[in-house]
Amino acid sequence: MHLHLPARKQTEFESKPITLNERLGLIALIDEGMRIGSPDLPIVSDLFNNLWDLVNATVSGSRIDRFKPEEMHNGFRTFEINSERGDNLARLNMLYLKKPLPCYYLVYVEVGGPFRKRGLGNRILEYFKDFLIEKSAIGILDNIIPEEDPSYTIYSKHGWEPLEAFIADGAGYKEGNLMIYVPSRWQNRQLRDPILKIVHHLKRKRTSIDIRDNELMVQRTIGELKDLYDALVAYFNQELEKGRPTALAQFMFTRFATKLISFRRRIGTLIGYTGGESIQQIALEPAISELPVRNYPPWELSSRNPSVLGDKAIWCRLPDTLKKHPARFIESLPNYNRPSFASWLKKRGMFPTDKLTIGDLMNLGFDPTRLKEVAIDNEKFIFERMQARQLSDLRRREGLLRRIGSEMADARPGNAQLRVNPPMLTIEDRGNAYVLRRKVGGIHWEEAMEELQNVPVLTKMNEPMKIDKVILSTVRKVNRMISEKLGLREETVADSLTSFVPWDFENNQPLLMIDFTSVYLESVWVA
Repeated sequence: MHLHLPARKQTEFESKPITLNERLGLIALIDEGMRIGSPDLPIVSDLFNNLWDLVNATVSGSRIDRFKPEEMHNGFRTFEINSERGDNLARLNMLYLKKPLPCYYLVYVEVGGPFRKRGLGNRILEYFKDFLIEKSAIGILDNIIPEEDPSYTIYSKHGWEPLEAFIADGAGYKEGNLMIYVPSRWQNRQLRDPILKIVHHLKRKRTSIDIRDNELMVQRTIGELKDLYDALVAYFNQELEKGRPTALAQFMFTRFATKLISFRRRIGTLIGYTGGESIQQIALEPAISELPVRNYPPWELSSRNPSVLGDKAIWCRLPDTLKKHPARFIESLPNYNRPSFASWLKKRGMFPTDKLTIGDLMNLGFDPTRLKEVAIDNEKFIFERMQARQLSDLRRREGLLRRIGSEMADARPGNAQLRVNPPMLTIEDRGNAYVLRRKVGGIHWEEAMEELQNVPVLTKMNEPMKIDKVILSTVRKVNRMISEKLGLREETVADSLTSFVPWDFENNQPLLMIDFTSVYLESVWVA
């Protein structure tokens, strides 16, 4: 069935041209991991026409703006590369330290995605170096770029040197890769002691610097999301007014809502975030809240055939309709009935098979449609939807899980049996990747903690038994044991893998092993 989008006449979108950044934001919603299909599609011609010529012209006509300290918030001093129309292309944030010698700590350099690899990063760093020379001040930064990244040497090419070059014994900041820039005025001087004092000061102030940085990031991102929402409303204004939004509009607003939800959950965990810049500033219109959730685009936007990788025997057992139209079939499956979602459904008299609206996602605060349940020959499985561009990370995790399964078969962190749940099959369709795993008898450990804190019956159960401490201790032991056995950093393991703990879904309570001396988990799954 072909989807015909209406031809566009003069609209608010066309009479009030959106900025380049807003245009790129709209493109990002439809182009995450997918190729653009028909060039004759109205949205393609609207948004992509002469796009890269415009990007190149914008970059070549941009200027660097230096903001005065009193014009900035959070104590940062800032350089920005802006277009003639005011679109922000790149920025550099720094913090000034007076003692024991004038110093500027580079907090971060950020270049907008579409403007990367066009020389802006080098340009703003060159300007920063000239600024340090002008101010006769030392520069210091933490090079967090991975060594395998082609841009890893960008700082050394601009004259920055490792901290060790200035302190012979290598003492100091061991949690990062500090680099120093020394203008000619300070060269041939004894800088070891003052630099060590600066490093020590930065270590003490690390948390407060992160808080300032987080506040600035939240403010900026909320502003960008508001602009993106306004651009969406303007673009689909006619459809919304007529009450006949197309599948494309549903898809675009769903993508926006999931981004908004993800950001809302992420900022809640930031150091120092108090909610001062509330995401509630972005209130969806009722006509948009009532739109049905749609997580895959019209076929014209991603017309490639589905691709499959993994256990072909499992693929052969799948229904023929799934093989022909994977995204459509998988998205129609019942949502995974996790405890918090099950409780939400019960309060509303709904079922896992019921269709959800964008407003439902906003109310829930997470996207339950990302996980789908399916039975294959009476075996229970879960499909997880992710962006196709995340597949390289998935492959790395899969290799790690295979190693854990083969090298740690007898491991028992905190008396729990360590099990793995690797991907069995991956299907790419409509710009999404759908990953098939076995359904385990457990839930994400963080959701288990939330249930223990928020469900009155479980809170009461937790008080004498300290179940939350058992779960947290076990998960930490899992990460530590994997780290030691496989020779990996514990932070890398925690970031790469997710632990699931045993749970009684029917009665919504943890499954525990209790003996005369202790309470422990029977199993822990990592995925």
